[in-house]
Order: sequence, then C-alpha cells, then structure tokens
Amino acid sequence: MATSNPKLSIISVFFIILSFLTLQAESVKEGCEEETSSCNDKAKALTLKIIAIVSILVTSMIGVSAPLFTRSIPALHPDKSLFVIVKAFAAGIILATGFMHVLPDSFDMLSSSCLPENPWHKFPFTGFLAMLSAIVTLMVDSLATSVYSKKSNVGVDPESVTHGAEPDQEMASNVGHFHGHGHGHHYEPKLAGGAKQLLRYRVIAMVLELGIIVHSVVIGLSLGASSNTCTIKGLVAALCFHQMFEGMGLGGCILQAEYKPLKKAVMAFFFAVTTPFGIALGIALSKMYKENSPNALITVGLLNASSAGLLIYMALVDLLAADFMGPKLQGSIKLQVKSCMAVLLGAGGMSLMAKWA
Repeated sequence: MATSNPKLSIISVFFIILSFLTLQAESVKEGCEEETSSCNDKAKALTLKIIAIVSILVTSMIGVSAPLFTRSIPALHPDKSLFVIVKAFAAGIILATGFMHVLPDSFDMLSSSCLPENPWHKFPFTGFLAMLSAIVTLMVDSLATSVYSKKSNVGVDPESVTHGAEPDQEMASNVGHFHGHGHGHHYEPKLAGGAKQLLRYRVIAMVLELGIIVHSVVIGLSLGASSNTCTIKGLVAALCFHQMFEGMGLGGCILQAEYKPLKKAVMAFFFAVTTPFGIALGIALSKMYKENSPNALITVGLLNASSAGLLIYMALVDLLAADFMGPKLQGSIKLQVKSCMAVLLGAGGMSLMAKWA
C-alpha cells in the first residue's frame, strides 16, 4: 500500500516557506513603539526560554510517544473504550487551541492600531482566512484520500469494490448462502472497506501534523522573541499542557494509521521539535524581530488565522465527528456520554489556560 502523497508534500513545503516569511518582519521604522514594562528583562527572559525549550521538548515527546507504546497495555489499545475517551479529550484540546488561543491572537494582531486603517480595519481578514483555510483543508483531505485510494487499489477486485457500495443489499440477497462462492464474494468488499478506513487514518495523521507544525513554529517564534518574563512564565506552563495532550491526539492518529516504525518516529520527532525550534529561531531573531512592527503583525496574524481554520476543521471533522458518528460510539450511549465529558474537559482546560497565555 502506497504511503507517499505528492499533494501533501507540496502543501507542506508551501506552509514551511510561508512560516519563514516571519523573517521578513524586521521593520522598526514603521512599527509602533514597544510598551515599557517592569516585566521586560532580557537576561531573565533568556533563562526562561531555555527552560521552555527543554520542558516543551520533553512534554511533547511524552505526549506524542505515549499512544505509540500502548500496544503492550490492553486497556489503551485503539480498539478499547479508554483509547477513544483519551482521543476525545485530546481533540477537545486541539479544538480549544484553535478557538481560544490561535484565532483570538490573529484577531488582535490584524486589528492592531499599529496597522493602517485601510485595509486591515475595513475587513475581517482573520475570519475570512480561517474560513478559507478550513475549505482548503477539506479539499486537501478529499484529494489526498482519492489519491491514496487509487494508489492502493492493487490486489483488490474492482468489481467487488463497486458492488461493495451496497453491501447491505448484497448481503440481504445472499442471507441463506453460507458456503461456496457466496461466502468468498463478500470478503473482498469488507477488505476494501478496511483498507479505505486505514487510508483515512493516514490522511488525517498527515494533515493534522501539518497544521500543528505550522502553528507550533509561530507560537515558538513569538515566545522566543519576547522579553516579557510575566508573559513567558504563563505561556510555558500553557504550552507544556497543550503540547502534552495535543501530542496524544496526534500520536493516536499516527497509531491508527499503522505506519512503519521509521515513519512513526519521524512524525513524532517533527512534532516534538517544532515548538522548541520556533523558540530558538525567535531567540536568534530577537534583536531584529519586533512584535509590534506591521510586517510581524501581518505575517504572524495571517499564519495564525490559517492555522486556526485548519485545526478547527481537523478537530471537528476528522477527529470528533469521525469518532462520534462511527459504529463504536453509536453502539454505546454510555461511551458517548463519557467521550462528550472528555471533550468538554479537554476544551475547558485549554480554554482556562487562555486566562494566562
């Protein structure tokens, strides 16, 4: 079964290039004056940033790796109820990240008084770009699934896949046939259905990782460039909590995608290092990166809006809707209630973090 996807590779390169546009945010002459505060201490801030790099790296590795090593723990197997509940909690974290952290930051940046009245105060660019990002994510999700499906049709009987579109009708017409070719005829559509589900898991894992990487670099860059120790302290705690459980959500998707060990390790590695990399980049650019410069506000604001749309779509459609409308949760009201509570707890906990970061 093929695992490469040229469309996702192109989009990944595009987002990486777009994230490095923050290097352009060096305008000092055009920017607003920086606010003076008793919390501004560059030496102390640097110490906190180094602590942040280490702590966020460790918590990210723990979060994303935990689901990948749970096959030896029966209660945390992907087929078990506890795995579904933990995944729902992590999806709530991702949803709240988009709505309560990334989206409001983008609104604040793109409506800043440091930006010219026209066009930034005349049109809601944040909402528009978040909406556009969600639509583009839907298109990528659909196209990637189609490409994967076509590449994986080797060894599957096309006629049986076609007939598999109406399995209930076929099964009804063959209820009395338990032997011979009747039994074999129904095995292939089931096999094709399982392969399709696996493809969906792989697309979800890739697109989710892409969105997380983009917003993680942006968040890390902002933290690394800041000298406000009061802000950094709260942000480090919030990011550790966020990275831990967001990593669990991504790790669960990677586990369900059934990638080879090397690919699992690569995806986990990239998730773990993106925020620390963003912080290190912010430290390196702290002398020329000005948070209130128009270029910085526009570039980071637009990136945040794009990330918010992608994260909200992924959390609602590919994580929550896929599980809540799936056969496992639809077959158990009790499990639905527990999963709903997990989503509310995850979203509520991450929303509460917005008070400090």
